[in-house]
Amino acid sequence: MRARKIRTLISPSRRGGLMYSLLVFICAAVLNAQVRIGWDRDNAPEQQNKPYVVLVGLDGFRHDYAEEYHATRLQALGRNGVHTTLIPAFPSLTFPNFYSIATGLYPQNHGIVDNAFYDTLKQRRFDFTNRDDASDGNWYGGIPIWALAQRQGMRAATFFWVGSDVEIGGQRPSYYVPFDANIPSETKVAQVISWLRLPPAKRPHLVAVYFNDADHAGHRFGPDSNEVREAVQRLDHVVGELEDQINQLRLPVNLLVVSDHGMILQKRDAIIVQDYLGAADLPAPAKRASPINLHADSPQQAERWYAALYDKDPRFEVYRRADVPKQLHYSSSPRIGDLVIVLKEPVQISIPAIPAAVAAKYFEGQPANHGYDPRFVPEMNGILYGRGPNIKAGARIGPVENVEIYPLITRILGLEIDGKIDGSRQLAKEIYRR
Repeated sequence: MRARKIRTLISPSRRGGLMYSLLVFICAAVLNAQVRIGWDRDNAPEQQNKPYVVLVGLDGFRHDYAEEYHATRLQALGRNGVHTTLIPAFPSLTFPNFYSIATGLYPQNHGIVDNAFYDTLKQRRFDFTNRDDASDGNWYGGIPIWALAQRQGMRAATFFWVGSDVEIGGQRPSYYVPFDANIPSETKVAQVISWLRLPPAKRPHLVAVYFNDADHAGHRFGPDSNEVREAVQRLDHVVGELEDQINQLRLPVNLLVVSDHGMILQKRDAIIVQDYLGAADLPAPAKRASPINLHADSPQQAERWYAALYDKDPRFEVYRRADVPKQLHYSSSPRIGDLVIVLKEPVQISIPAIPAAVAAKYFEGQPANHGYDPRFVPEMNGILYGRGPNIKAGARIGPVENVEIYPLITRILGLEIDGKIDGSRQLAKEIYRR
């Protein structure tokens, strides 16, 4: 009776806030046991008064989702800060693009050129679904933003980001969580806030956190589905809760929300490379990791393939690696094929023939996809929303490449860029404020 009476004295809205706070507290307590320590040094004294960046990655969140599905908190974030389209690197896939955001490098320069690829120097395949591959730091190039911060005496934390639970260049983030698809969004929010409540010497100035709701729903049901609408609104609520709790901390936190790519329904007329090359002249099985990257056994075989594919189908273009259009930045890595196929339409592509029953089951389970060149398929474009004490409010900027996020974060955190990156720093010049 007493508990019921006390409950009635609390307004519904206040009750909801208390319940959410209790849930956050419980989630943080549970998750702290899973947090790993990768770099156990205090923030250098000169870094402790620097601003903070919370980088939120929304996998598969298309550039128009917030407007289409009334994501009011994201829209408000853009009105009160900045909002623009984020252009993915080619190919518009998760591993290449989240790692481009983390390093400021195009895939040809950081090495993760596809979700799966073949390396001609290592003579090995990489597949992001293979934990042994994904956790091997020898595949990853560049200096991830968390490693750059730590080299300069500043703590960083990550909650699921490509490469963030991997030892790259001898470093992992100060705090990180090994990937677990079953961890709920509320737990992630709780952990971010828990990190930001640490004492100044232990508090990370960079926190990156990843959510896959939109990508999962988009693949399974298509971008125009009710399931994607629900995923977008759920993510909008999560971002809103994160922003509200950050505001309560009274710290100079800059909130950046980005995505790796968009999503589009696939056409059902798949491209089968075998139809053009013939069953007797296909890439060796070990080299078929990526159907858009064709690795030949000899220059003569590569030229035969080129003659067989060139100008044979309006749905794609084929290039010798050295001739890939410069704007794709996809020609200077041994992990890129001798020939590169650039799809001009949202179609599935495979190297060997696919049995009809298998193809039908595939399209039933995954009607939408990504990976296409945004020049031909603009639905591949993603988002950038940002607000904070170091971000100009109301700045009008055009679409930007995702390699510009890295120099923006270094500018906000007062870090010196170490080595060459592909980001031009133009975004930082346009929206940064002291």
